[in-house]
Amino acid sequence: MSRSFRLSVLDQSPIAEGSTTADALANTIDLARLCDDLGYDRYWLAEHHASPGVGGAAPEALIGPVALATRRIRVGSGGIMLPHYSPFKVAETFGLLAALAPGRIDLGVGRAPGTDGRTAFALQRDRSRRMPSDDFPHALAELIAYFGEEGLPADHPFAPLHATMPSGRGGSPELWLLGSSMDSALWAAEAGLPYCFADFINSDGAEMTAAYRRRFRPSPQLAEPYVMAAVWTIAAPDRAEAERLAAPAAMMFAHLMSGNQIPVPPVEKALAWLADNPGAALRRRRTVLGTPAECRRELESVAALYGADEMMLVNIMSDHAARRRSYALIADEFALAPAAAAA
Repeated sequence: MSRSFRLSVLDQSPIAEGSTTADALANTIDLARLCDDLGYDRYWLAEHHASPGVGGAAPEALIGPVALATRRIRVGSGGIMLPHYSPFKVAETFGLLAALAPGRIDLGVGRAPGTDGRTAFALQRDRSRRMPSDDFPHALAELIAYFGEEGLPADHPFAPLHATMPSGRGGSPELWLLGSSMDSALWAAEAGLPYCFADFINSDGAEMTAAYRRRFRPSPQLAEPYVMAAVWTIAAPDRAEAERLAAPAAMMFAHLMSGNQIPVPPVEKALAWLADNPGAALRRRRTVLGTPAECRRELESVAALYGADEMMLVNIMSDHAARRRSYALIADEFALAPAAAAA
């Protein structure tokens, strides 16, 4: 079957109840290898802090091992939460990764903290004050300049650092802006960057991606706007099974909304909790789920809504085998592997 958009994967490295972070990271490597073989375009690692349910606190530490464990798939961050870091340090790190796996590294950056306010403050090196919320555009501009041919303005105090970037010897990463708000859409458009909209956080983003396309300014990296939508997606042999597999994430999300983070519960425990807390179901995000054919139809519908050039699939399950199967079923439905082999 033909398709009008690419398919990629966002992995949050879920930690199942009773397992460890080491188990979650081993599953990440395993799933990345599978998705590489299945023909997905990218494999991104998320950044979340102080969470008992997801293990991806440092995507920059995971990208190298995942890139070395795979053959062709692009590997990147989904994303690096730039307010926590020095733009120069991020540029050095991803320049080094690009030298390690030339032509296969993506640097997705975002503004969200990826955690609660206390942890975000703990992540700051300078704790004498909280970082200003309007600093992001300046940090983004500095980061872009480190990877550009011209670098920073000659009178900028960091201008000489441009020549030290490891990317000069291994190719630059592909820079993306991530977000779920109008601010991020407009920043991506102004900078001429590809834009990934987090539909799994905010499912009302069609207006934002439309604004991104209207306001897009061509850049040395990108001549035309490029939209990717990250969507919560679970496939199973039948819809009832897919709905069962969605229960652990629904329970986690309800707890997160009440300020209580938990490991990924088993399916039966989650189903029992949701039955006892029927109001939690009212706060669920958009979820594409069902048989492979049902998922395909809904993914095509969401892609049309966003005008998406690429769809990034994300999910959290307690059963790693079921998670592997979900990505395999969708890859087969879209005939990804033959297309990747031909390319």
